Amino acid sequence: MRLTTLLTTSASVAGTAVAGVLATDPDSLWYRTLRKPEWQPPSTVFPLVWTPLYAGLAVTSAVALDELEESGRRTERAAYRRALTANLVLNAGWSWLFWRGRRPWLAAAECAVLAVSSADLVRRTSRARPVAGAALAPYAAWCGFATVLSTAIAMKNPRR
Repeated sequence: MRLTTLLTTSASVAGTAVAGVLATDPDSLWYRTLRKPEWQPPSTVFPLVWTPLYAGLAVTSAVALDELEESGRRTERAAYRRALTANLVLNAGWSWLFWRGRRPWLAAAECAVLAVSSADLVRRTSRARPVAGAALAPYAAWCGFATVLSTAIAMKNPRR
């Protein structure tokens, strides 16, 4: 893995994290008054989960991008970059739809697209380097969980 690739993917993922944090407000009156499922983790769990997932996304994406470059699969590399960019936009976008837009149903639908995008990124990463794809799988799993949680919140708050 080249340092320049890792720095690029790390900066992109960090930008996504910052964009999400800027939108997130678990102390807002709106959020505190939402009905939530009993199985929702406490707010303190989310940064503890997202931090290693984001780090893994940066590293595995750098590994995949470099493997695709070194093996001469430039078209596949370009497609991977587009898929990664779309995934990061979707990832940050959820926070803005849910927290700032206060649109739980729209956020849940967008999160479902994020989960599919994340599974696709795992598939693409696995094709480039199987071990990296396996390391990225928890990211896709968490995005799937986020979709279920977002949908449950939307269902419990139909008028919000």
